[in-house]
Amino acid sequence: MTTLTPFDVPLDLSGLRKQIDTALDHYLTVRAYTTQIENLPPLPLEVLRDFVFAGGKRIRPLMCVLGWHAARGQGDGAPVIRAAASLELFHAFALIHDDIMDRSDTRRGRPTVHRDLAQRHRHRADPERFGQGAALLLGDLALAFAQEMLDGAGLSPAQLAAALPTVDAMRIAVIYGQYMDLDTAEQLTGDVARALAVIRYKTAKYTVEHPLHLGAALAGGGPAVRAALSAYALPLGEAFQLRDDLLGVFGDPAVTGKPALDDLREGKRTVLLALALRHADAEQALTLCRLVGDCALDEEQAQEVRAVLTATGARARVENLISDQQCAALRALDGAPFPAAALQALREVAHALTERVS
Repeated sequence: MTTLTPFDVPLDLSGLRKQIDTALDHYLTVRAYTTQIENLPPLPLEVLRDFVFAGGKRIRPLMCVLGWHAARGQGDGAPVIRAAASLELFHAFALIHDDIMDRSDTRRGRPTVHRDLAQRHRHRADPERFGQGAALLLGDLALAFAQEMLDGAGLSPAQLAAALPTVDAMRIAVIYGQYMDLDTAEQLTGDVARALAVIRYKTAKYTVEHPLHLGAALAGGGPAVRAALSAYALPLGEAFQLRDDLLGVFGDPAVTGKPALDDLREGKRTVLLALALRHADAEQALTLCRLVGDCALDEEQAQEVRAVLTATGARARVENLISDQQCAALRALDGAPFPAAALQALREVAHALTERVS
């Protein structure tokens, strides 16, 4: 008869997400009380709370907790949950700023933060300018709150010292990834390698690798654990973003919470678009260059672009890339030095992130 150890007990991913939300709710509630005592404007925190709880899959906090389990973390897990939850506030910072730069109107089925703030201050002479400026500050506030929540998570001095290099690396990677994304926005090209590099820094490291490494650091995981986590994380993070790029063009807005025109109007330089340009004939390339990036693009024109993305084989090639990267991530778990429960959870997450419809 086999006796289950704590490392063999299956992890309840839904339960972990609820614990993360509880930690976020507690932090923001205490923060609201402090804001009131200090007689600070309540609106920024109210808008941030609404944004954080409007949706989101809690991927980054969940990855952090799974990294702790993968590295055989023991003892009180509550500080780890709170530290992991701080990543959701960092994610809010990144999304709010990203939406400003992309001039996006909606996120999670609601107005983006800068649009929301502009609407709340529509009596001003220039509500759009106010909304963008205020949202920029609100994003900065989310970043400050993320650090405060991590500092107050109840980690030991050794855990906090181990965590900070990974947190710093994550912040630097996502900002450089965002810069690289902006830097590629001038010209449509078939440079797939460049588009993949943006994915690696803007998404793969920040969404999967660094959160896993953070959790492992909190558990005292060594280099072998970190290497095994990276082998899983990087292909999975790339597959996650590739799926996101497909959903941004071909997804159902009622399910994704985001219009299927935004990425095309923005002219987002994705692997999908690079592959289409690489394999397009002259007429197809002309269609892409004429329509992608047009801020007035309508649904009929978007259908023209989608037809080219399909006809050139770009859509199918991205689906194949997603499948290949998912398989690479799952293969990386074979022989990884993780306990059974962590392996099972990581496999479940790999399927969820790459086969999603929202």
